[in-house]
Order: sequence, then structure tokens, then C-alpha cells
Amino acid sequence: MKVEIFSDVVCPWCYIGHVRFAKAAERFRAKGGTIDVTMRPYQLNPDAPVAGEPLIPALERKFGPNARQMVERVTGAAAGEGLEMDYDHAVSANTFEAHRLIEVAHRQGRGKEMTERLFRAYFSEGLNVGDADVLAKLAAEVGVEDGGEGADQVREQLGRARALGISGVPLFLFEGIYAVSGAQPEEAFAAAIDEVAERTGQTPITQLAAPADGCDDDGYCAV
Repeated sequence: MKVEIFSDVVCPWCYIGHVRFAKAAERFRAKGGTIDVTMRPYQLNPDAPVAGEPLIPALERKFGPNARQMVERVTGAAAGEGLEMDYDHAVSANTFEAHRLIEVAHRQGRGKEMTERLFRAYFSEGLNVGDADVLAKLAAEVGVEDGGEGADQVREQLGRARALGISGVPLFLFEGIYAVSGAQPEEAFAAAIDEVAERTGQTPITQLAAPADGCDDDGYCAV
């Protein structure tokens, strides 16, 4: 099953949704299913400065006195998933280069790890994910070799998101045709995965007993 996750690394509900979906995906894999996840870019604030600025004042400008209440709600939801969000030290910044780095990491088989590292850097460590030096350090930590490529692919996928009519994230696109929006509960993601698997003929077989001795496709005990 192919799943594309449109998200932004400065979106708290994307972080929460990413974790919830990962748990549901592991449940599907445990039943014998396979899921190939690709992260897709979306920019909530494409005009944000690369230099960055403290997040709380930026939120207060945009949402007024309700900003703190919104922060408390989302940090509470994050804590329920074992995630720490430190809004008092978070830095609002442009995320284009962060998305480019995820694209580079995906080509090297480390897209998931790079995405999770960027989420943690932004929400828990107060790092500017638009800063080139910060991104270079994070890439090295994850083991990603960044040669500066990927910008055209990011622009292409940002355009695709607009063409698909995506106006909010996270959005989970299954097989290019079935969509689930928002940071759904784990059970909702699990149900969606099972439904898509059934619709597309990818429902894994159910093991009624633990595997025992037998022969396999690699030729073990072949006759």
C-alpha cells in the first residue's frame, strides 16, 4: 500500500498525526501487510523568513489572545502521544529547505528518520529549521548526505498539493485516490488502512496459529 503524507514540519497536528499513523501502520504490518510511506511537502507559511523569529509572538499576531489557549490544547494532545512541545523556545521559520532535505533523505531511504528529527528539532529543541547550518547538522545526525538537490521536486510537489485542492495538513493520501485529513486517532487510521486494503485487494491474510515448520520460497527443504 502506498501512502503519501502531506505535512509541514512546523505543524503540531502533523507531528501528532505522524505518530498516530505510524502506530496504526505498524499494526497493519504486524498482520502481514506492507505500507510504503512517502512524505510530501506543504508550507503553511511560505513567506516566513529564513532568519526565523520567536514563535509565540508570531502566533499572538495571527491569533490574538487565543494563541496561548491554542498552544495549551495542542501541547496537551502531544503529551498524550509522548511528545514534548516547547512553544516558549520554538522558532518560526521558512520550511522550504527543510522539505528539500526530507526529499534528499527519502532518496537515501531515510525520509521517515529525517522528518521525525526535524519535528523534534522544531518543537522540542527550539532550533531554526530554516537555517542552513542547523539543517546540515541534523542531516549529519541522521546520516543523510545533502548535495543541495531536491528543490525542483519540492516545488513540483507543492504545486501538486495545490492542484489536489489541499488547504490544510496533515493529509494522508492512500494509493493516490483515498484521502484522510487531520491528526485522526490511531483507531481511525487503522480502520482507514484496513478499508483501503480491502478496496484495493491488499488485505493481508490472517494467521490463525503461530508459524511452525514448513518450506519457503527460498528453497528450504525444496524437492
